[in-house]
Amino acid sequence: MDNYNQPPTPPPASKTSGLIDKLQIAKNWLPRYTGMPVDQFGDYILLTNFQHYITRFAEMFGCDIHGEDRPMQAATNSAGLTIVNFGIGSPNAATIMDLLSARQPAGVLFLGKCGGLKTSSEIGHLILPTAAIRGEGTSDDYFPSAVPALPSFKLHKYVSGKILEHDCDYRTGVVYTTNRRVWEHDARFRERLQIMTCLAIDMETATLFLVGHYNQIPRGALLLVSDVPLTPEGVKTEESDELVTQLWAEKHLQIGIDSMSGMAEGCEQIRHFKY
Repeated sequence: MDNYNQPPTPPPASKTSGLIDKLQIAKNWLPRYTGMPVDQFGDYILLTNFQHYITRFAEMFGCDIHGEDRPMQAATNSAGLTIVNFGIGSPNAATIMDLLSARQPAGVLFLGKCGGLKTSSEIGHLILPTAAIRGEGTSDDYFPSAVPALPSFKLHKYVSGKILEHDCDYRTGVVYTTNRRVWEHDARFRERLQIMTCLAIDMETATLFLVGHYNQIPRGALLLVSDVPLTPEGVKTEESDELVTQLWAEKHLQIGIDSMSGMAEGCEQIRHFKY
């Protein structure tokens, strides 16, 4: 009987099969998608899905933005810290984590926004997820459903210290990652979220964690609560999201920069165990 919890096994590559290996594909496609050569990517990488973040990064460090005519944009500062705007959704999250295997970075931190699901959640809160529920489907192509989506503990430990250095507080807990963007009207889906007692909801975190694990890339996520969608007044609009950007995006980005820059300057090595 077929085991549908198992990811598909690719056919083995051989000299006569005509297949090229994954590393060759990633090395070709990373610059193809971002417009930036592989050797210009740093050892530490910030991921985001907001153009404002990469524009602000380039302004802060006087560096060029590559790939403005490509699906993704990237920039690297003089210290070797890279930021990539990979777009929205779990397929894009999986794509960038696969393509970054061409560089095999020492650490990747996702700076994303999320919806707060707890009554205590407030817009502007920071969340450092301890795990993510795989509700998006994309990660099923990488690992069986029993494999949890987890960040790299040492990376999050370092980021938590930087958050406190900025006199900011943060929450920890489980994030639900979905492939649905418009779900706020769905009473059954909303009830499921409450039963699972998740702290927040987004569209990328579980995929980034799982595909990072698959590619042996240390990874983490620092999420900014941009809306509280289980309350009538908390559903995100263009106007409310712009206000979040004005009030909290700069601090969010700066904590990410300080965290990954500090790791590059020297901290406890993050190891990924092979199984």
